[in-house]
Amino acid sequence: MTTDATEQHTVQTVPERYRRAVVPHVMVADAAAALSFYRRAFGAVEDFRLDRPEGGVIHAEIRIGGAVLMLGDTAEGPFSAPPALGGTSVALHVYVPDVDALVRTAVAEGAELLQPPADQFHGDRTAILRDPSGHLWVFLTHLEDVSGEELERRLAGA
Repeated sequence: MTTDATEQHTVQTVPERYRRAVVPHVMVADAAAALSFYRRAFGAVEDFRLDRPEGGVIHAEIRIGGAVLMLGDTAEGPFSAPPALGGTSVALHVYVPDVDALVRTAVAEGAELLQPPADQFHGDRTAILRDPSGHLWVFLTHLEDVSGEELERRLAGA
């Protein structure tokens, strides 16, 4: 923590919402459209948005379930959207209360279903989607706690 001498208050050096996670920051060709899609398809809540005066989104932050995601429009610099790269090597994993319901809504809103919801050996019901911006999403609903020993036994039998 640090203290600002002019305001005499304590500032958290790492904000609470970022303490326990790597926060993905995705780049898209049309952030306004992506934000709208994430609200409709994934139930995202927009926490913050900074628009460019000439149009476009410099930076936005949303929550999907308990997960925080940063995003913005691609611009000059080191960031590229998945179509410019020919795909992506990153998948965003988010636990949700009902993966089946989320998938139905997301597909109706234009997500591409790559793997339908299915119970997995690791104790989660899992589905994989591609959003219209090209990002891969793995949505999961936790069904059971599986010990390491049981996980190995199930994997060997798969």
